[in-house]
Parts: sequence; C-alpha cells; structure tokens
Amino acid sequence: MRKLIATVFNYSLDGLLADEGTEFWDFCFSLPENREPDDPAHLDFLQSAYAHMIGRTAYEGIAGSMATSTDHPFAGILNAGRKVVFSRTLKTADWANTIIASGDTAEEIDQLKQGGDGHIVVWGGVRLWQLLMRLDLIDELRVSLFPYVAGGGTRLFDGVPESYQLDLVSSTAYSSGIVELQYRRAR
Repeated sequence: MRKLIATVFNYSLDGLLADEGTEFWDFCFSLPENREPDDPAHLDFLQSAYAHMIGRTAYEGIAGSMATSTDHPFAGILNAGRKVVFSRTLKTADWANTIIASGDTAEEIDQLKQGGDGHIVVWGGVRLWQLLMRLDLIDELRVSLFPYVAGGGTRLFDGVPESYQLDLVSSTAYSSGIVELQYRRAR
C-alpha cells in the first residue's frame, strides 16, 4: 500500500505558514539562500512519487507558476507527474496529467493508496492537510522549518485532533538555517 506523505514548506519557528504578502513570505522567497534546496535526495523523492495530491487553492497557485516554468527544479517533475486535485468546486483542470477528485476524501485516498508500493506527495493547501490529519490519513509529515518567527499567519495545526503523535525519522540542517524534519505517524 502506498504511503501518504504531506510536505509542508515555509514553516516558521512559531508554527505559522508563510502567507503570501507577509514579511515571512518575502523572507522565504526573496533571498536566494532561503529557496528550497536542490537536494538530489529531495528531488528523487518528488520524482519517484506515484502521484502528487493538491487542494484546489494550492493547485491554482502551483499550476499557474509550474506549468510554464523552465528553470524551477520542481517544474519538470510536476509537469510530467500524475496530479490529483481535491476539490468539490473545480470543474476542469488544464495542467497536464491532472485529475479532479470530488468524492468522499477518505474513499478517494484509499483508492490512490491501493495497488502498489511507493508514496503519494501531498503538497497542500492547509485545509487539505488539516482534513487529512482529522481523518488520520497522513503516514508521514515532512516539514521545512525556517529560522524565522512570523508572529502572525496561518496555523497548520488548527482544528486537528488534540492528540496527534509523530515519531521523528530524520532531520537535516542546511547552511541557510532551514531544517528539514521528517516525521512518521505513530499508530
């Protein structure tokens, strides 16, 4: 059975996501040393995914920039990869290799996880991550923790179960101060 792995980019020390238009957003994206590392292991992890899951809002943002990008290290991976957008309102998806999942979330994910080994990468957005945590469907959580205290913004863990134990699998510190944390869901 395939594993569902949520990837959380641009996460602050005080537990906030980088909301567009904030100083934290600018910190994450404007300084070259803060961009996501072109770590070969991370690129291989994304390349070898069976599918890439995305919520509607995240899909619209990511598709808008990646579908035409030629220089972002994730563009070729995402453009060629199988993508599943979870939305009850989106009617069409123009990005190549994209299907829309609009049924029962747990059933749709169960179908995706069947039939093989490997993993499915969940790119977000925050409502999708929170729903998957409430349904206890996430097998692993990978967090890019930035050396920044945002002070305000969107909290990833609002509205999730009060008790949600994770076991640390690995941590990798980069010279930029970003720490990549990999957790496995304790069941």
